[in-house]
Amino acid sequence: MASNKKYWKSVEELDQNSSIVETLRNNEFVEEIPTDEFLGDAATLSASSTTRRDFLKYVGFSTAAASLAACEGPVVKSIPYVVQPEEIIPGVADYYATTMMDGFDFANILIKTREGRPIKVENNNLPNAKFGANARVHASVLSLYDSMRVKQPKIAGKDASWSDVNAAVAKSLAEAKAKGGQVVLLTNTMSSPSTDRLIADFIAKNPTAKHVTYDAVSSSTALDAFQMVYGERALAEYDFAKADVIVSIGADFLGDWQGGGYDAGYGKGRMPKNGKMSKHIQIEANMSLAGANADKRIPLTVTEQKHALVKIYNVITGASAGGANLGKQEEAVMKAAQQLKAAAGKGVLVSGLDDVNAQLLVLAINKALSSEAFNPAAARLIRKGDNKAVAQLVADMKAGAVHTLIMNGVNPLYTLANASEFAEGLTKVKMSVAFTLREDETAVKSTIVAAAPHYLESWGDVMISKGHYAIMQPTIRPLFDTKQFQEALMAWTGNTASYYDFLKAVGSSIAVGTTWNKLVHDGVYTSEVGAVAGGSADFGTAASTLAQAKNEGGLELVLYTKTGMGDGQQANNPWLQEFPDPITRASWDNYVTVSKKDAEKLGLQNYNVANGGLNGSYSTIEVAGVKLQNVPVIIQPGQAVGTIGLALGYGRKEAMQEEMQVGVNAYKLYANQNANQVAKVTKAEGDHEFACVQLQKTLMGRGDIIKETTLEIFNTKDAEIWNPVPMVSLDHQETPATEVDLWNSFDRTVGHHFNLSIDLNGCTGCGACVIACHAENNVPVVGKSEVRRSRDMHWLRIDRYYSSEETFKGDGELKAKAVGLLNSIDTLTGMEDPSENPQVAFQPVMCQHCNHAPCETVCPVAATSHGRQGQNHMAYNRCVGTRYCANNCPYKVRRFNWFLYSKNSEFDYHMNNDLGRMVLNPDVNVRSRGVMEKCSMCIQMTQATILKAKKEGRQVKDGEFQTACSAACTSGAMVFGDVNDKEGQVAKLAEDERMYHLLEHIGTKPNVFYHVKVRNT
Repeated sequence: MASNKKYWKSVEELDQNSSIVETLRNNEFVEEIPTDEFLGDAATLSASSTTRRDFLKYVGFSTAAASLAACEGPVVKSIPYVVQPEEIIPGVADYYATTMMDGFDFANILIKTREGRPIKVENNNLPNAKFGANARVHASVLSLYDSMRVKQPKIAGKDASWSDVNAAVAKSLAEAKAKGGQVVLLTNTMSSPSTDRLIADFIAKNPTAKHVTYDAVSSSTALDAFQMVYGERALAEYDFAKADVIVSIGADFLGDWQGGGYDAGYGKGRMPKNGKMSKHIQIEANMSLAGANADKRIPLTVTEQKHALVKIYNVITGASAGGANLGKQEEAVMKAAQQLKAAAGKGVLVSGLDDVNAQLLVLAINKALSSEAFNPAAARLIRKGDNKAVAQLVADMKAGAVHTLIMNGVNPLYTLANASEFAEGLTKVKMSVAFTLREDETAVKSTIVAAAPHYLESWGDVMISKGHYAIMQPTIRPLFDTKQFQEALMAWTGNTASYYDFLKAVGSSIAVGTTWNKLVHDGVYTSEVGAVAGGSADFGTAASTLAQAKNEGGLELVLYTKTGMGDGQQANNPWLQEFPDPITRASWDNYVTVSKKDAEKLGLQNYNVANGGLNGSYSTIEVAGVKLQNVPVIIQPGQAVGTIGLALGYGRKEAMQEEMQVGVNAYKLYANQNANQVAKVTKAEGDHEFACVQLQKTLMGRGDIIKETTLEIFNTKDAEIWNPVPMVSLDHQETPATEVDLWNSFDRTVGHHFNLSIDLNGCTGCGACVIACHAENNVPVVGKSEVRRSRDMHWLRIDRYYSSEETFKGDGELKAKAVGLLNSIDTLTGMEDPSENPQVAFQPVMCQHCNHAPCETVCPVAATSHGRQGQNHMAYNRCVGTRYCANNCPYKVRRFNWFLYSKNSEFDYHMNNDLGRMVLNPDVNVRSRGVMEKCSMCIQMTQATILKAKKEGRQVKDGEFQTACSAACTSGAMVFGDVNDKEGQVAKLAEDERMYHLLEHIGTKPNVFYHVKVRNT
């Protein structure tokens, strides 16, 4: 900045005695500024005594800021299109229909892309698309940009070319053919007609080859039972919208049971319409999402569940297969059986018991009921792994009988309980090839690591269920030197055609009457399904065998998959690691869940420390001689006494960022791929620190937060009884809170005014909305340490509450009985502890966008303000981080950036590397340190919708306005729209008698409203 040159603004300045110059100088600067001291000689600049204020006054703030920024700011090169692609308009999103299928999760989806980058997953809402995206599917777009992905193929640990790989595999196959050595294709369930044909061609060319299907989380017993009855290896389809009575025995059908995707049908039946709604009875050991949403939950051990199933079978079919007495739960089970029988065709029973006999009884019961919700004809063609075939493969490998092993989409050295035996067998295999996204536990031990593309970089097809065909199309060019498994199979069989042409031919032969372009555009094609083959099995023997089930001593372990992590394929995904479990509200961990009674017997405990963090004991779990050390413990309300739960999918080490190497590997206890084991638990030394986002477990009788009633009261009483308007004092008179206001109201009937409706009957707590919000709004990941300090950045949280008594109604009655100060204190203190078998309620909470927002009045710089369309805005550049707004928010939904979470090595997640940042939404700012942020009601989405309609010269259609959360909700709980559109769904929901506002008595007048939860008791 220093210079000895002198610059003149005008000719007048050449005259030192000019009165004009002197007058102007006095008008601009009221005091003399020592300009010579800092703009004089270069040699004296560093020793200048001028103040920053003087400098800014002299050159003007904008000039100074630009100068300083030019000195220190990084240079970012922009590369323009040389030839702009026709389909890309900068600033405008494109959407492509595709299908996600990784062997565990599947969904018909749309992919939102910006300038060629996939940035978000949306649900495909065409009528034919019936499989919605769960939290993991929404997060899968981030896995595309995983920095730990394999960049190119490797042979013996060294980088290689695909021609080298093809040559090595061809040589090995020829050698196996000449020597009669066994060739095995070990894959996950692909459910792909085109891939099935390619595998058949491969086996035809290699007579010693065979195909083994292996799923990390097995459904083999259910597949075996279906095959015995219907002659085909598949899983029955269910439509819970057609059921009036649902009985589930150990099946978390709102979670991952049979692949999930049942939320939409279940949600339709749970909305009270015309005085009716379905009744849901859940019999289980672990507290699951399905159990948390049930009208009646019966906690039983796995052994007791088998006896309960036999008793229900006896009632439905008239058999007399026995079954042990279930003690205090006997009456409840028999009542459930009678209700199921009375429902007949409107009843359905499902079970997740890992027992062939149990699964046979499920089929028998639904056939006897003639259940309309039970559909074996449109069977699901997923989770087709065969436990026996996998066990035989391990034996063959150990015997040295396998010459060439080609794997795709599997990681047995992590997911097999007997991984050490597989590893031993792998050393005896002449050549092993692993098609994989990451150099995982199995890939590092394989001869060839074949770099596979992400599904968003791939062509493919999927037949998830009979009559439902879907296409997978790439939404971005491959980021790395990868090749699909199908392309390799074609190369190894001498097929010179491209996989795209092959897929097109197969798709055209299946989707008869539909053009290829339409098939790719829609993403799905459905056809009529023929009648299922008849079938029967020895159900009587199955029932008698099941009735003999006994507890073999010890605690019964139930292995399950968490809503966030699933089978562990996406364990390196920070969105999923930080996703709070819907039940325990803990993230960055798996843990053993145990009942309060068993915890007391074993000396296990949970407690809160001074900073509010949750701590818990460590334990050692032993199953059939295999020990799992240092497993943290969470005491879980609703856990059946005599049982424990543990989530699969954690404990991975290979191809994982250090921050994501958390938890313990529960697959080690997954003996014979059976989720039900007998375990011994002992307390270990030390305490574990959890990252738990919610420490308040119960409502403590506060019925104004979550309002609920029974179906009987809902049908027979006026709304003022079950949905009372809170009363406040006005001039010492009780007055409805809705009629009292401290503020002048504006006319909000002009233009758009957005409201969000949340039906507590529809919300299952699945969390898909949480991840969708992350993706749409660039919500940062802060890590376990910060979450433990209650500094998580989730814009949307799903509060989970347990009842202190058996029911929330009992909580209210207990609180009402408290008399006097001391009695009230004792009562409320006791109500902080949840019941051993509580009722559960979920409540999504985000910024309520109050029309009379308390945050807006306390912001000293007007960073938060209200918009004409009902949204509470945040001007990030104005925010100075006082946090007054957070203190003044009664809903506690504002999040403060304690640190810079992007481009910061202290937070080494996706925002700290160039690849991970490709997922960022360019329509939303990435916030900086010291800035407050919160739900924006996705203003970028609403404005894009308005502009699109304006451009097309039309009105916005009802249902066209969406937020990330409402678009992600498959159960129908969240509905977003313009409340000024009186014919729109949101406007009608706002007038519904079940509608209420959260904390209505404080007068904030939110634009988010809820619907009273109704239970069919």
